[in-house]
Amino acid sequence: MTAFADLDRDVQRKQMESTIRTYFDGCNEANVDKMAATFAPDAVHYFPPGLDGPWVGNRTIAENWRTLTLIIGSAWTIDRLIAEPESLQAVIEWTHYKTKLGGFLRGDEWYKFDPETGLITEIRAFYASAPDGRTKVELQGYDYKGQGYHLECP
Repeated sequence: MTAFADLDRDVQRKQMESTIRTYFDGCNEANVDKMAATFAPDAVHYFPPGLDGPWVGNRTIAENWRTLTLIIGSAWTIDRLIAEPESLQAVIEWTHYKTKLGGFLRGDEWYKFDPETGLITEIRAFYASAPDGRTKVELQGYDYKGQGYHLECP
């Protein structure tokens, strides 16, 4: 079987986009199996602080989104999507409608894909939000140092 990373770049790009769209379809349908099938078993979904993350495991991610869909009427749109096969990453902008609360939230997410299977291994969610007085704003639980991010102002 050919590894995902060895496929033609156009094929990879289309598959990455299809995987993300299938994931969002599963979210909107509250379909745990559909969502979970788009992730590697040990996938991680990171969130901004205060949102009870990160979520670890394909089933955990899917079951948590199903719960939110049923409780607050969550529904999502993908507003923009860019897939980069060379790095096995993609980024999207989305809108999360909370139909039972009468509101919505906008943000974006960075995706990493497994080089063997093409499944999602990581999502890093960033939300559009008003300043709340925090002096340090970053994803809770994300290994910035280990991933090579700057830890000090130059």
